[in-house]
Amino acid sequence: MRFIHYFTGSIHFFLQAALLTLELTAAALAMGTVIGLIFALMKISGRKPLRYIADIYITVIRGTPLIVQLFVIYFGLASVVDFGSFWSAAIALAIHNGAYIAEIFRAGIQSIDRGQAEAARSLGMNYKLTMRRIILPQAFKRIIPPLGNQFIIGLKDSSMAAFVTVPELFGVAMQLASNHFADLQFYSIAGLYYLALVLMFTLLVNWLERRLQVEKIQ
Repeated sequence: MRFIHYFTGSIHFFLQAALLTLELTAAALAMGTVIGLIFALMKISGRKPLRYIADIYITVIRGTPLIVQLFVIYFGLASVVDFGSFWSAAIALAIHNGAYIAEIFRAGIQSIDRGQAEAARSLGMNYKLTMRRIILPQAFKRIIPPLGNQFIIGLKDSSMAAFVTVPELFGVAMQLASNHFADLQFYSIAGLYYLALVLMFTLLVNWLERRLQVEKIQ
């Protein structure tokens, strides 16, 4: 079959692309998690200006397509600062995912009983110490499932990086499909690689969730 021929003949190219996809996703989600936590804390802050800034960021990012955000950073900011294709894509993905991660963190933090924060303050803990030692550890355990889902979405969204010449999985599939005039075969192969990566992420998230549940029982 032609599919088997193309699959075996392109393993080297797709494995390299899969590694780059993981690197891009890891960089984007690491930055996106930090961004999300910062804006989540801003949104629940008692200071209105911080809440307004967080609301504007989340509304604008969630209300506009990722491809637009990616093009703005890659093409629009090129005259000011050139991040290169990889980091332009990573920054765009981080900003995009950060808006969704912010809402996940916010929901997790607000799900913790306020009495725990009040008890911490009665023991002399300030806001930062209470968040770091009491609230965030508990919130993190609760947000593992939705956060894991967002990470999987971020992995699949990394395919958009192909449109700014990043040779990740979809970019390589586009190039090979164009060279061999075999669109169906190579896009299907790319889909299989994405599926394998998503399954890996899913297993990791499920393992982490089970481990946290065991620690909670103990």
